[in-house]
Amino acid sequence: MDFQKEILESRRPVLIEFWAPWCGYCRRLAPALDRLEKEIGDVVRIVRINVDKEPELTRQYAVNVIPSMILFRNGKGSEQLVNPPSQASITAWLKEQGVALD
Repeated sequence: MDFQKEILESRRPVLIEFWAPWCGYCRRLAPALDRLEKEIGDVVRIVRINVDKEPELTRQYAVNVIPSMILFRNGKGSEQLVNPPSQASITAWLKEQGVALD
């Protein structure tokens, strides 16, 4: 993945989930993210980054707990959303970040 081009230079917002296959909570949250992607994929792109395969990005964005999410808009990352309890909480957080989902 070309992080610069696909994330930082993206014209639409990009929600990144930092996760790992061994993370039980990440696996439980995956269906909610899949549903969310179907619902808002035309507005927000969702990208999953495996922390084991991308340790530099994980360190660069100070991800210490997974799952963690960062919303990138106009080349800048938001504060992290750590361990969201539900799809509704992710949606509410995106709206708080100024993403028009309605």
